[in-house]
Amino acid sequence: MDKIILKGLNFWGCHGLLAEEKDKPQPFKVDVVLFHDQKTAARTDDIEATVDYSRVFHEVRQVVEQSSFNLIETLAEEISLRILKRFPLLTAVETTVYKPQAPIEGEFDYVAVQIYRCREDMV
Repeated sequence: MDKIILKGLNFWGCHGLLAEEKDKPQPFKVDVVLFHDQKTAARTDDIEATVDYSRVFHEVRQVVEQSSFNLIETLAEEISLRILKRFPLLTAVETTVYKPQAPIEGEFDYVAVQIYRCREDMV
């Protein structure tokens, strides 16, 4: 299956269990992989035959910046299901949410959750 990859989307959001995570925005990074047969788009050079990734970016931004969830698992789920709902050409989406400032004592690069959802998961 063909893929469109949006990597390293950077946003600020209020997601987490702690009160300070709900009140003070922190950085989140998101990767999204869109699964869609690209043959028609490649042959016709027509944007209508594919997914406009600038619109996907906007949808991800809205979920991260305008919602608040306790878990990054829920954030990843919401991103994935919204993308599948808004872009009917897609067969599946893989979403990775990175939380580089997770409230963990110690040195680390990030905590991340990666999920894969297909159209059948929308039921």
